Amino acid sequence: MLTIFDRADKSRPFCDGLSRRNFLRIGALGAAGVTLPQLFQAEAAAGIRGSKKSVILIYLVGGPPHQDMFDLKPDAPKEVRGPFNPIKTNVPGIEICEEFPLMARMMDKFTVIRSLCDAQNDHNAYQCFTGRDQRKPRPTGDWPQFGTTVSKLQGPHDPGVPPFMSVCYTCTHGPYNEPGPGFLGVAHSGFRPLGDGRANMTLRGITTDRLGDRKSLLKSLDRFRRSADASGKMQGLDAFTEQAIGVLTSSRLADALDLSKEDPKIVERYGTGDPKKMMDGNGAPRVPQSFLVARRLVEAGARVVTVNYSKWDWHGGPGNSIFKREREDFPVLDKAITALVEDLHQRGLDQDTTVLVWGEFGRTPTISAKVGRDHWPNVAQALLAGGGMNNGQIIGATDRLAGEVADRPVRFAEVFATLYHNLGINVERTTVRDLNGRPRYLVDGGAGPIKELV
Repeated sequence: MLTIFDRADKSRPFCDGLSRRNFLRIGALGAAGVTLPQLFQAEAAAGIRGSKKSVILIYLVGGPPHQDMFDLKPDAPKEVRGPFNPIKTNVPGIEICEEFPLMARMMDKFTVIRSLCDAQNDHNAYQCFTGRDQRKPRPTGDWPQFGTTVSKLQGPHDPGVPPFMSVCYTCTHGPYNEPGPGFLGVAHSGFRPLGDGRANMTLRGITTDRLGDRKSLLKSLDRFRRSADASGKMQGLDAFTEQAIGVLTSSRLADALDLSKEDPKIVERYGTGDPKKMMDGNGAPRVPQSFLVARRLVEAGARVVTVNYSKWDWHGGPGNSIFKREREDFPVLDKAITALVEDLHQRGLDQDTTVLVWGEFGRTPTISAKVGRDHWPNVAQALLAGGGMNNGQIIGATDRLAGEVADRPVRFAEVFATLYHNLGINVERTTVRDLNGRPRYLVDGGAGPIKELV
């Protein structure tokens, strides 16, 4: 295994001032550096295969403003309501922000949860990926995230496509503050095929013809193998190593990542955003093409695809009011998410693929003096689509200021129970064993799937 460390990231992208060091691991996954052969060996040992159900989880980094997107309060005081007006949708009685006209025309294919009630009050992807409260006691090794658990329970659809994929354009570290695989181990970490790390999926100097011939491929690696063996770092290529090479050279995975193979009209439907703002100057990629890559990866056989999308940490400030940013970013999200859901329906994937869009928490009802909204864990939102669910509805409600849950509180655990249900996993009976051999349920508090949806 080769490890190349990048320079320390000295930027402070979020208001909590966190920084991080980026690194690449060639032929490795996760912070602990498990090799691809080890990944496949663990999956083969599990011996589990299942349906072709899938989940695309889109993480809106930084906390999106619920009252400016899907829970507008036009009758609230001006210091609360903001400048946007609600518009009608194709579902009677449902109104959303005027900056989402495409979604409004196909609201029957979406569901909005307005009443997530147990968010944490910091920039932490932990709850969005595990469904757990990080403030509560945790098992040795920590809780695994959703994609890791699915990888453990169901394994890959196709040996050339890892079951859990983490999509983060232009970066190698994956979603901001993304939790690790927990006690299930790095063999089930999310495989990250984009950003700088994508170059390491290419075996340079080997022609396409030779890639099609496994014997020629292995011969081309002999020199590297002997050198590594001499240093004691590699014991030889076994069946799992061949499978690892299969991933690196898989036409199925490579084709899914190659958007040049997609119809240009479809690529245009998703949009490209402003190239100058793809990284937003702070490590939060705003790349709508990642939604298209997610759809292609699901078609290729991925079970769970997580997407790190943009930065929504809008506290305001000189020349950077929350409403200026919303007018720029809402239409880009509107175009990308509707293209994704429309694609799933047109391709017959809407019954099998669940889409979830959310962030860490909501935003304060009162607009700050800096023309921004601060962190507000009392209420958060989620947008769902596909999965064969009863879409075209609003679940839950907030008070007149969108500051407190007024009806049908929904917990993060219920959302994850719904995702597991849509994948064919029964959260009432299914467990995974922690490092002490103790069986652990997949969600906290006996939560079940959201009845309104399933």
